[in-house]
Amino acid sequence: MRIDEEQGYRASASRDARFDGQFVVAVRTTGIYCRPSCPAITPKRQNMRFYPTAAAAQQAGFRACRRCLPDSVPGSPEWNLRADLAGRAMRLIGDGIVEREGVPGLARRVGYSERHLTRVLSAELGAGPLALARAHRAHSARMLIETSDLGFADIAFAAGFASVRQFNDTIRSVFATTPSGLRLAARRRSRTAGPAPGRVTLRLPYRAPYDAVGIFAFLAARAVPGVESVEDGEYARTLRLPHGTGTARLRPADGHLECTLRLTDMRDLGIAVARLRRLFDLDADPKAVAEVLGADPALAASVAAVPGIRLPGSVDAAEVVTRALVGQQISVPAARTTLGRLAAALGDPLPTPDGALTTLFPTPAAIAAGAASVLTGPRRRIDTVLAVNAALASGELEPHVGADADELTAQLRAFPGVGPWTAGYVLVRVLGAPDVLLDTDLALRRGAAALGLPAEPAALVERSRAWRPWRSYAGLHLWRAS
Repeated sequence: MRIDEEQGYRASASRDARFDGQFVVAVRTTGIYCRPSCPAITPKRQNMRFYPTAAAAQQAGFRACRRCLPDSVPGSPEWNLRADLAGRAMRLIGDGIVEREGVPGLARRVGYSERHLTRVLSAELGAGPLALARAHRAHSARMLIETSDLGFADIAFAAGFASVRQFNDTIRSVFATTPSGLRLAARRRSRTAGPAPGRVTLRLPYRAPYDAVGIFAFLAARAVPGVESVEDGEYARTLRLPHGTGTARLRPADGHLECTLRLTDMRDLGIAVARLRRLFDLDADPKAVAEVLGADPALAASVAAVPGIRLPGSVDAAEVVTRALVGQQISVPAARTTLGRLAAALGDPLPTPDGALTTLFPTPAAIAAGAASVLTGPRRRIDTVLAVNAALASGELEPHVGADADELTAQLRAFPGVGPWTAGYVLVRVLGAPDVLLDTDLALRRGAAALGLPAEPAALVERSRAWRPWRSYAGLHLWRAS
């Protein structure tokens, strides 16, 4: 991913926070890399180097600035927009796949050899999969050091390091301090004695503007009782994670979402954070979206009225697939009732209930085995839910953030009863696909008509070409207009 160095210099000189997370700025004379908006004095142009990722800067021998904390900003919107190998791999690395399955597991999921994958990532991002995963581990370790009271040995293994020595060496290399130094600095910044036992509280930053009202309302309307709750402006849900379970509670704050996590295994911290960031679309670039959609007179008023509209994402791909299947051709309240019944009958109880959160969404295996006695409605739809979940349980169907959109669409459409709306909805919520228009959706077509746009699917698709690559976001404006 080539960086325009002149644009990078201008962004750094003006301390433009819009570019935070899109690249990092390294200073040759100090050996430090920063976010573009770092408040430090702008260095001389000839001493600046620009890298697409923190991993690339670290591999070149630079360490992270302890003043601007360049790893604590929204991630690059490139990984939501790009559907190529590098984008798919980066989403999987953020989900912790290298820590769980190694580079071979990453290569298998994206469908390329390890050698080709390493070559592409090194050329595009300046670092191979191991270096990118190392940067991810360092970020997870810093979060645990600063927000938990865990011992450093526990943090080392929770963050995915093979040994305490490797953990200590990485922290010194990346942050130019010891783990004790990081924790002490964090306590001084927050002016607190330390976190409460049994939970981790984090700030999840986003690029302003952010339509928190819209995305919280979307999730509230579809909240499955026992699995999710929305009360007093706080969204909460249970989490099924690779090493255990947990709960998350999030509420809007100034420039970030305040997030409180309870996890049975701290190795899942970085994964939980990455999934919640996708759920709330925190890495999007709202100004890029508004620039394109706001140029259309039919959408301009809606874009101005709802700045920073976001795509609701997913914390569990299989769950979203089932929700999409159940929600086909019925209302949102009816789908919520059906899913609540399914969760109550087949979901696993949360080991330690957390307020209204008592249940984990059922696994595909549980749904395939028991949903026939729970679901009501057309037999064909029930058969589709059973067949798809059987494929999910066996691994025949494997949706994940690194999946190829065309391949996933073809796999889903191969099941009888799965139409274009369902496949498109899964792409938007699981992959964060920014350019999917659900043109057959009745509410979306009503919204199009309300804005003076064609309501007939073929004509609407043709009209929507001007909205590329942000047609998924345009669809949210049409839904709102309905």
